Amino acid sequence: MTMQAAIFPGQGAQLVGMGRDVAEAHPVAAETFAQADEVLEFKLSKLCFEGPAERLNATDIQQPAIFTTSVALFRAGLDAGCFTADSFAAMGGLSLGEYTALHLAGALSFADALRLVARRGQLMQQACEASTGGMVSLLGLDEEQALKLCERVADKGNVRPANFNCPGQIVISGDKTACEAAVELAGEFKTRAIPLPVAGAFHSELMRPAAEGLRPELEQAAFQTTKTRVIANVDAEYHTDPAAIRDSLYRQVLNPVRWQACIERMVADGCDEFWEIGPNRHLTGMMRKINRKMKTINVSTAEGLAAVL
Repeated sequence: MTMQAAIFPGQGAQLVGMGRDVAEAHPVAAETFAQADEVLEFKLSKLCFEGPAERLNATDIQQPAIFTTSVALFRAGLDAGCFTADSFAAMGGLSLGEYTALHLAGALSFADALRLVARRGQLMQQACEASTGGMVSLLGLDEEQALKLCERVADKGNVRPANFNCPGQIVISGDKTACEAAVELAGEFKTRAIPLPVAGAFHSELMRPAAEGLRPELEQAAFQTTKTRVIANVDAEYHTDPAAIRDSLYRQVLNPVRWQACIERMVADGCDEFWEIGPNRHLTGMMRKINRKMKTINVSTAEGLAAVL
């Protein structure tokens, strides 16, 4: 018997025009964008549908935009009968996507989750502007090798793994000088190092101000125990009670996202069909490298929903 899991993308999945086709085809999706505009008190929908890319790519806009588009696609899928509220045995999301999973699993209302995501984006943007950080994707290294590379450039600044995405793809994050030194040293480690076009050093100690700013917001948010189990980025364990959710989301800002471990845990627990619901196809690509045997269904457009039907 097939056991399904829903997974949701994080920052970097945005693209101008996202959600527009599904909003035009499904009234419930259009209502989701309208609700987001009302909650945030600005036209997030216009930025998603029309851009400009420079504004949509900003951290403080990316996060609520990707969250809202993912929720709109999920609601459209429910309304169209692609799946039901009980279809998924587990949910997960990459960084920001964990908030999408928690909302759709019943831990937080749409309005509360959107406000929290928007505040998270603002705080992370501020932390980026207050520091000089960067991120580098390392191709072909395992965790031990990535840690050794970070140790070799420690005299240039603080840098460490931030994303364990899939086999052969680890992202390091930290002081820009250390990131630049890691790129220069990549040949010695027989790896290809690609500096990422990001605003700063996400999931690193440079995000400490954002984490501390987010802590009181998390404490005030009205979390509930999830109806569907949701896996946490920081340790690949399932969220339990509201206190554990708050602690995990606080730690997530500063600590590595262990996405590969999250997928492997869900597979070990019986999930054998994964639905990526949200803009773009990033998680589908990672899944092929983590476990090619798993069936992955991508729902990122109205056409994708129609194909499922």
